[in-house]
Amino acid sequence: MIHKLRKKFILINMSLVFLVLIIVFSSVCFFSYQWNKAETYMVMERVLSSEFGMPPPSLEIREKNPGRSVFMTPVFSVLIADNGTITTIRKENVTVSDTVIKKLAEQTLSTNKETGILFDSQLRFLIKKTPEGTKIAFADMGRELDSLQKLILSLVLVGLGGLSAFFFISLFISRWILRPVEKAWQQQRQFVADASHELKTPLTVILANLDILLAHPKDTIESHKKWLDNTNAEAIRMKTLIEDLLFLAKSDAARTEMLAKSNVNFSDLLWSCILPFEPLAYEKGHLIESEIDSDIMIFGDAGQLQQLIINLLDNACKYAAEKSIIKVQMGIQQENVKLSINNAGPPIPAEQLELIFERFYCTDSSRSLEKGGYGLGLSIAKTIVDNHSGKISVESNEKSGTTFIVLLPVKS
Repeated sequence: MIHKLRKKFILINMSLVFLVLIIVFSSVCFFSYQWNKAETYMVMERVLSSEFGMPPPSLEIREKNPGRSVFMTPVFSVLIADNGTITTIRKENVTVSDTVIKKLAEQTLSTNKETGILFDSQLRFLIKKTPEGTKIAFADMGRELDSLQKLILSLVLVGLGGLSAFFFISLFISRWILRPVEKAWQQQRQFVADASHELKTPLTVILANLDILLAHPKDTIESHKKWLDNTNAEAIRMKTLIEDLLFLAKSDAARTEMLAKSNVNFSDLLWSCILPFEPLAYEKGHLIESEIDSDIMIFGDAGQLQQLIINLLDNACKYAAEKSIIKVQMGIQQENVKLSINNAGPPIPAEQLELIFERFYCTDSSRSLEKGGYGLGLSIAKTIVDNHSGKISVESNEKSGTTFIVLLPVKS
């Protein structure tokens, strides 16, 4: 798909550039043609306005005088008396026989137009009625056509060079622009594959348990209670997984639009999340120690912030070493609220620290499954922190254990 998208991107870019070049080059050719046309008629007008029989002005090397024009365009003119005879022929920078001039004059008069083109001879003509008779000026179009031909050739070469250069530029830009799209596409495919795999496991267990129950239709519920309990547990795990997937999908669709932000007492919220975990930690031999500054306010979504704290506390309780202390600290650091949750236990390998926030990533998949995790808790935590314009990081070593640090802006 990415390859097709890149081709489509390049094709659209090249088409747009080609269209722009066609419009620009056509405009240049059109205005150049009109300019040469106007210049030719100006020369013929000046030829007809000058007195017949006068020699053409000589070419002088001097400063340009706007009021003086030199007849460089090949021009010849005739004066036709009222009785239809040609009385005077004048030639400027051109050699043509009188017989040809006579035929051209007759052909011009037959058009009944004051200006026009004799395409067979490639001549422009201009007719002017005067008291002396009818004056007709002819100008060779060779200079115009040659100039237009050279201009078109130059523009074609420039256009081909420009298109070739822009093709390679588009090729480079397409790779650069589509790199995030390609990464997102790969992540989405991996996400779908992982989600399908994780959903398949509880469904397989549920279906297997149901097959066992259906194989003994006359047995009592009590005799198969363990299969029902197992089915219920797998259904709850699948429900939790689906809820997590829906949360991440909604976050991908609309990052901040889904937030119901308000002023939240983060200190009270943190205490309310810690209290339910104290019995759970006690059952596992853990002790939760808290150092929380009072009345710290945050502008955010209370529901998501609560889920953030729960996910981090749940992660700490799952992976803390036996009979260890889980430390929760929260206070103001510069313009941010700093929340840190530390648990003792085996450190996370350094090469995995940047990967633990990815979806479905588990440092030990068998251990995570045993503890009922799918590798989505930390990913959801990062999503919530990103939704609140904050930062989340992790530090882990043998001496101090694993510490998750969350920085959230006091004002958003």
